[in-house]
Amino acid sequence: SDVYKRQLLDIALATKGIFNSRKIIEKKLNDDNMLELFYSIEMPLSETLASMETVGMYVDKEKLEEFGKEISKRIEELEKEIYMFAGEEFNINSTQQLGTILFDKLKLPTKKKTKTGYSTDKDVLESLEEYHEIIPLIIEYRQTMKLKSTYVDGLKATIKEDSRIHTTFMQTVTSTGRLSSVEPNLQNIPIRLELGSKIRTFFTAPENKKIVDADYSQIELRVLSHISKDKVMQQAFIDGIDVHKVTASQVFGVNVEDVTKQMRSKAKAVNFGIVYGISEFGLAKNVGTSWKEAKEYINTYFEKYKGIHEFMQNIVKEAKEKGYVTTLFNRRRYIPELKNKNKNIVQFGERIAMNTPIQGSAADIIKIAMNKLYKVLKENNLKSKLVMQVHDELIVETYDDEIEKVKLLMKEAMENVVKLDIPLDVDLNVGKSWYDAK
Repeated sequence: SDVYKRQLLDIALATKGIFNSRKIIEKKLNDDNMLELFYSIEMPLSETLASMETVGMYVDKEKLEEFGKEISKRIEELEKEIYMFAGEEFNINSTQQLGTILFDKLKLPTKKKTKTGYSTDKDVLESLEEYHEIIPLIIEYRQTMKLKSTYVDGLKATIKEDSRIHTTFMQTVTSTGRLSSVEPNLQNIPIRLELGSKIRTFFTAPENKKIVDADYSQIELRVLSHISKDKVMQQAFIDGIDVHKVTASQVFGVNVEDVTKQMRSKAKAVNFGIVYGISEFGLAKNVGTSWKEAKEYINTYFEKYKGIHEFMQNIVKEAKEKGYVTTLFNRRRYIPELKNKNKNIVQFGERIAMNTPIQGSAADIIKIAMNKLYKVLKENNLKSKLVMQVHDELIVETYDDEIEKVKLLMKEAMENVVKLDIPLDVDLNVGKSWYDAK
């Protein structure tokens, strides 16, 4: 047909355009020292991802249906409780009606107003939690409704005839080099919510198979300790000591063995906050403390981890001079925000400069590991297949008689993918479902 001919012509012209621009692109990549990144990591990855997309992840439809019923029941219970506290029935999903109930009827303190009335966004609701029992219920209701629409109704619509979901991995979307997943997005399943974590239970392995899940342990902090050459953090990883406990001992001035759960929790927030260039205000919100105390945590952290502090200062200075930062594998990210006249935008650019070499290097490492694992599974003539990647986590759908071999290959491929000053560590788990293997 004419339509088919036009489509073929479009494909041919696009292919010709790519071919004709090859030398120009190769020269640019070579000039920017990214040719090896392109040919050694990104191009092989396109084959790895194509295989993963083709295989897909198996879904137990019956479990998905059961979960759908369970989540619908919880929504009904929440509606009844919300109506009881409100003293009447109303449309909970209507911002205007909800605002009228909360601020006119229940007389809760107003936080923000919009052109159409009261704001009932996430920040407003969270700030009102201590004022009334209805607020936690509304927050849970919204989370549960999102779970139902996105992960029950949404996922159900994407299951193919082979009982599998075939997500699409995007290589060129994120600025840091991380992969993203679309149609559907399987990388943002909200596992911290009790109901959310159950979503992983219906991603299972078919008969005679299991899920093998391998997760890099604190890879971004390991990359940070390598790039910054910070001896204190490096020694913690070399000795196999809990790095969050070490940070707590440094920040709070106590022995590692005297670190409490609360201290460790705060230190964990500081560790990961530093990776993302967090401000004292952001840290104060995450930890639940005053901004002055948060500032003290950050200052003490940098006093103890001098190598990290120097790295953060130097990378921002370098980014302002060059206009970009790079990962360990020369992936480049330009930061025009650093030249902006708006101080807030410049500060955002500084956070990008601090974070990109860390997160971007971690993303490159997992990509190399994926390529290596895909290759060794084929070379060993195994039927098991790499089916999923979620940031620092790889999942292989494994035949029962290949489990031990696959575990060995996964650990080898992931832990020896690159030589850093400190070891890379992988947590391996096996289960019938994605949930069981975490």
